[in-house]
Amino acid sequence: MSRLGKMPRWQRTFVICGMMACSITGLMYLLGHQFQIQRSTLGTHSILAAHGIAAMLATLALGSVMPFHIKVGYKSRKQLWSGFSQLGFLFALLITGGMLYYGPEEIRDTAIDTHWIMGLMFAVIFLLHLTVIRKLKTMVS
Repeated sequence: MSRLGKMPRWQRTFVICGMMACSITGLMYLLGHQFQIQRSTLGTHSILAAHGIAAMLATLALGSVMPFHIKVGYKSRKQLWSGFSQLGFLFALLITGGMLYYGPEEIRDTAIDTHWIMGLMFAVIFLLHLTVIRKLKTMVS
């Protein structure tokens, strides 16, 4: 690790792969199940199961980042809005994901809509956090 707060390569790869796998499988299921696009392929239980497993890996990845990367990022005041936005969205995704499985039937439709909207917002912020924001900062420096 050459810079303070920079993740080791294995951890960065784990975080990116975990978050992207979760986002991609979630998007696949959203397109198939909610929007009826290629439902027989994308809206299947297998895709939903893959999304659940990817979500577990993404949660582990987040846990691996929390003790160091987030603490250093907070202290350095760099990318605070995107970092803490991601944490907020991930918290909402964990809660709504749990509500989809364990919650009462009366709130299921609200939980579904909230979950996929937050998921799309998270994916955008995650990609910005990885790419655009970092490139802008190096151009300014």
